[in-house]
Amino acid sequence: MKSIIFSICFLALSSCVVTKRKYDDLLAQKVKTDGDLADVTKRLEKANAELTDLSSAIKKLKEDTVELNDRYRSTDQKLASLNREYDQLNSYYKNLLSNSGKLNRELAQQREDLLAMQESYQKTRRMNDSLNTSLADREKKVQELERILANKDKAVQDLKNRVSNALLGFKENDLTVKVKNGKVYVSLAEQLLFGSGSIEVDQKGVAALQQLAKAIKDQRDIQIMVEGHTDNVPIGKKSAYMQDNWDLSVMRATSITKILTQAGVSPRQVTAAGKGEFLPLATNDNAQNRQKNRRTEIIITPDLDELFKILESN
Repeated sequence: MKSIIFSICFLALSSCVVTKRKYDDLLAQKVKTDGDLADVTKRLEKANAELTDLSSAIKKLKEDTVELNDRYRSTDQKLASLNREYDQLNSYYKNLLSNSGKLNRELAQQREDLLAMQESYQKTRRMNDSLNTSLADREKKVQELERILANKDKAVQDLKNRVSNALLGFKENDLTVKVKNGKVYVSLAEQLLFGSGSIEVDQKGVAALQQLAKAIKDQRDIQIMVEGHTDNVPIGKKSAYMQDNWDLSVMRATSITKILTQAGVSPRQVTAAGKGEFLPLATNDNAQNRQKNRRTEIIITPDLDELFKILESN
């Protein structure tokens, strides 16, 4: 611990002699990083909103399918009724032909009624055929959506099992793996990864992250969000690069991201984000709750492009 304090002091003293130009460069990089973080956060919120809209759209499709079934049955009954009326009028028309000329006026009127009935019959039949085709198309689309959702749920569950198996050797109170909202959440406690106030992952944490990377590095249809979280206790020693818990959470997320990518995970699939003290699991009113809040969450999201394409084609 003394050597760490000495190193931090040395870095603080060294930072005082950094040239203005280098300081400005570092400041510009921090501003850019903050902007990138805001953009990633916005995209994540948009993806969550789109997932909610997706569930609503599937529910709406099912409701529409039930309505179309009811309309189809009603139209089919009307068609059967029109067929019976047509047969009756046709029979009456033939009887009129055999009667005397005094029935000619009535016959002409019945002929007009028959033609009108035939036109109504054809119109109803065309409508029935159209409804039948529309119903079949919607049922096919619903079945396709349900198939894709079932496959996605199975893939998420398989991924969760693979991650859980990869991390079996670590204590249960150090990490948890669960599925929530169609995503796999891997929550890693601070004591597994970092010392107090540190952004350097210790060897036990590196081993856990390498096991996790081994389980997911070959899966290219996922996106990974690494979120750093802290309690609300201010950091002990500030520096030019770390002023508060928000900076600490970002730097910890970045450290973990680098270990995952060095272990084989594609950098294009990983995003590092810091949440600071602003998304606690429990109120920061005692030591036990603060310990729960000091964590890193690795959120693995499946690719939903196939579902969105089907919905856009509606």
